Amino acid sequence: MSIILSSLAEIVDYFPKHFGKLWYIVSPKETTFEFLHEVPDYQQQIWIPFFLLLILEQLILRKKRFRLNDQVTSLSHWMLIETVRIFSRGAEYFVYIAIYERFGRGYTLPWNSLWTWYITFIAVDFCYYWAHRSNHEVHFLWAYHQVHHSSEEFNFAVGLRQSILQHWCNFVIYLPLAFFIPPSHFMVHNQFNLIYQLWIHTTVIGNLGPLELIFNTPKHHRVHHGCNLYCLDKNYGGVFIVWDRLFGTFQEEEQREEIVYGLVVNIESFNAFYLQIFYLKDLIKKSKSMSTWADKFAVYWKGPSWFPGAPRLGLDEFKIKVKPRAVYDPLIPKWQKIYISVQFLMALFNHYKLYKPQYHENLDDPWIIFAVANNLIALASIGLLFDKRAFIYPSTIEIVRCALYVYFMRIYEDNLIDYLIYYIHVCQLNCIWVPFFVYKIYKYIYLFLHSRDVVFYQRS
Repeated sequence: MSIILSSLAEIVDYFPKHFGKLWYIVSPKETTFEFLHEVPDYQQQIWIPFFLLLILEQLILRKKRFRLNDQVTSLSHWMLIETVRIFSRGAEYFVYIAIYERFGRGYTLPWNSLWTWYITFIAVDFCYYWAHRSNHEVHFLWAYHQVHHSSEEFNFAVGLRQSILQHWCNFVIYLPLAFFIPPSHFMVHNQFNLIYQLWIHTTVIGNLGPLELIFNTPKHHRVHHGCNLYCLDKNYGGVFIVWDRLFGTFQEEEQREEIVYGLVVNIESFNAFYLQIFYLKDLIKKSKSMSTWADKFAVYWKGPSWFPGAPRLGLDEFKIKVKPRAVYDPLIPKWQKIYISVQFLMALFNHYKLYKPQYHENLDDPWIIFAVANNLIALASIGLLFDKRAFIYPSTIEIVRCALYVYFMRIYEDNLIDYLIYYIHVCQLNCIWVPFFVYKIYKYIYLFLHSRDVVFYQRS
């Protein structure tokens, strides 16, 4: 009985403690550290509270604006970037730490000062504003940031839809902080700054009154995600909206005009891998179309709407004026939706195990290699199923993937969930894909023999 009460007490303590982190409600004393290895992985700590928030949002909206394909695609992007983040082991902070070790120690702010905590809080958000603004106003940076804007919905899940190159390209903007801010402080606030921005992706929350003057809110961020002409290149702030008001990029939400979400020219796909890279083709194509070398290079560093003779960000009169449009939502059979849901949940459970030190700190473990490969292949086939591509492609991927999973993972079940996932794959293989391909082969042979008999009969 005492064990049960103790577990309940831990749960009751866990949620209020970690829910606050979604809104940057944390204690400076508890989030100040001297050494890097002491800094927790806050992004890992908030996933369960955030997913509960995501479920609550859908309960409020009910069936309105819920699309399985869009939600799963956003979560697939999250799994991709989290896989990279887990195994990079903070490598994106390497240059920051190197600059601090070489140049910053003599001028750095004291690690145990409350002033250092608050200065870092503001400085990180200031740098985020310029990093985010550059992602929209520099074309080759927009080529990866567009992933975040590719959804035609606006909900909490969209906050997870990020590029795998996000941190690796943005870190340069933060490097000046290394001359006076300890890396441990930077790592804390860099995490909280991004965590805060998850909750502002929603249509459920309306006007927050006086808070709208200082903080970035869902009302402000809805404008940022709109592809209406008045929404473009506006409201770049992370935690504070003050930077946009100071630097002339602030825009109020227009009540008379419905906000259209997604890209100006939206891409019709739910393939997470394709959405990560497709824009590079358009970027290179535009560069090749230019007549001079100066213009070919200008395409990369000027704005996405730039053309020769125009200002760096282009001219509004030549931009596409987006109006309310039908969203990309191909109809697929109900059994495929159920199959995709089950498949994604299994990939999610396997992904969650990667957070455990015994897995992500032991890259030589065969389970790690196969589990990550299996998840990536599963996400690819899910995208193909959602897009209604020729069924032979995802079905071929799935029979091979399920067969390999059944063969290789039979010795790695160490708990009930692992056993359940394994035997679901066994059922999928034997009850769906093997019968499907047996039928296909039988049909092919039958048609081949039948057509040969018809030809023979006609000749005779």
